[in-house]
Amino acid sequence: MAHYAFLDGNNIVTEVIVGRDEGELGIDWEKYYGDFRGQVCKRTSYNTRNNQHLYGGVAYRGNYAGIGYYYDTELDAFIPPKPSEDAVLDKSTFTWRDSFS
Repeated sequence: MAHYAFLDGNNIVTEVIVGRDEGELGIDWEKYYGDFRGQVCKRTSYNTRNNQHLYGGVAYRGNYAGIGYYYDTELDAFIPPKPSEDAVLDKSTFTWRDSFS
């Protein structure tokens, strides 16, 4: 089972669904779901948080996508909403930290 995030025109996650495993039946499921919905679709890993895999596997796209998260195309990562104007993105964990830290 794999999870997929749908993005609006600003790369903000609008929905996350459970779908087919990547490569299952030889289909590119990101493209399939994206074409079906008419939205960009990106796979996300339920087991990835703070750019670490919860069970020691390979982290995938920084964080499990949530509604309101931003997908950064350059970083190929899902970024949670910025908690305050002063927060600074830590690009090693794809999370926000206080600018005073």
